[in-house]
Amino acid sequence: MLEWLKQPWPWYIAGPLFGLTVPALLLLGNKTFGISSSLRHICAISVPAKISYFRYDWKKEAWNLFFVGGVLIGGIIAATLLSNATPVQVNPQLQEELAGYGITDYSNMVPADLFSWPALFTLRGFLMMVVGGFLVGFGTRYAGGCTSGHSIMGLSNLQLPSLIATCCFMVGGFVMTWLILPYILRL
Repeated sequence: MLEWLKQPWPWYIAGPLFGLTVPALLLLGNKTFGISSSLRHICAISVPAKISYFRYDWKKEAWNLFFVGGVLIGGIIAATLLSNATPVQVNPQLQEELAGYGITDYSNMVPADLFSWPALFTLRGFLMMVVGGFLVGFGTRYAGGCTSGHSIMGLSNLQLPSLIATCCFMVGGFVMTWLILPYILRL
């Protein structure tokens, strides 16, 4: 069983599991889904200031905190018990292109040349991890939710703001990938 869990799941199993998330949440009476809203709940629990944004009944959304806890525990279990020791397989053409940027280590899920403690103290690593993390957080707050909340739950509820946000996420991703990222990787 453990060996079966270590293998990538095919699309016809993983896809319906994602798809069943929305009807399950709707049947349970929840109309929101996403990771970013849990940060607001944590702040509402722990921030003693009387900030209006954090003054609401967070207990109604406590299930979201259990969901995020499950994601964290699932990640830990996957990293410790289900990890595969073989290096990540990267397309040879992509390897050749990335080698031009000095990225050659594929021994982890993400290249250690970009995402590691030593890389953090380079300009390229700082831009990728710190500035990129700030921009993701800012964009999530500005858009009123994250990609999972808007793209999975919002679109399935036919919410126009979620359609607009998802289109903006996609355009931003294309601009970053094709226009900005090559310059950052050259640093």
